[in-house]
Amino acid sequence: MAKQNAIKLFEDKLVRSIWDEEQEEWYFSVVDVVEILTDSKDPKQYIKKMRSRDEELNSNWGTICTPIRMLGKDGKSREIQASTVRGLFRIIQAIPSKKAEPFKQWLAKVGAERLDQIQDPELSVHQALQDYKKLGYSDNWINQRLKSIEIRKDLTDQWQEHNINDGIQFAVLTDIIYQTWTGKTAREYKQFKGLKKENLRDNMTNEELVLNMLAELSTTSITKAKNPQNLTENAQCALEGGAVAAVARKELEDKTGRTVVSPLNARNFFELQDSTKQEYGHGKEED
Repeated sequence: MAKQNAIKLFEDKLVRSIWDEEQEEWYFSVVDVVEILTDSKDPKQYIKKMRSRDEELNSNWGTICTPIRMLGKDGKSREIQASTVRGLFRIIQAIPSKKAEPFKQWLAKVGAERLDQIQDPELSVHQALQDYKKLGYSDNWINQRLKSIEIRKDLTDQWQEHNINDGIQFAVLTDIIYQTWTGKTAREYKQFKGLKKENLRDNMTNEELVLNMLAELSTTSITKAKNPQNLTENAQCALEGGAVAAVARKELEDKTGRTVVSPLNARNFFELQDSTKQEYGHGKEED
């Protein structure tokens, strides 16, 4: 299965999902959907009870659901039960919920949007922009984040072309990049920011995003130039790419007298910026 991970928003609630390029279908996390529709504090237990009530659903569960690797709430990748739009429609039938009908409409819309985005990639960027706006990010940050997604995609494409497998090997190389320019692994970086299941890049400040883009862009360019053929050679390219951003970070910190790697997440960072502007009257007309 050629997969593309994503996060979808239904009424500002997150639904983990994966696009299967071969089947041209979305697979959605069943537990996320059940949690949204039922407001259950223990959706896994709800699923067990639901299956026991509906014998037909239970007998076809293996057909309706497919174990697919997605990020868990602890930030680790693991297999979770996922289902296509058609499968979710059957599951929703077993859930008495006022949200069932609007959720069905949302599922149909998501599927249609993805097919449109395949024909016009600009629509995918537009959708990402709207999702970030709903979550409260600033326009300036969003522009940086969308560019970082493009740069990350170029890097992972290079890794795949140079014999790197998705999953653990991607994580190993990413850790090398992070550790080289920040002094922290991805896990340590997330802990430093007080994150759990949240996406690390979604919680970087503008400066962190730009330096991480520089590290990944440099790694991409070095990988193209050196043509590595195994994990060890790719790791050396990642080390050298991260070192480019490490030099830039040191220069910036020497000039500003403050550290770039921040415990703040992106939204808090911009809230702080806004409060500072209000305190000093920036952007306001004088009476």
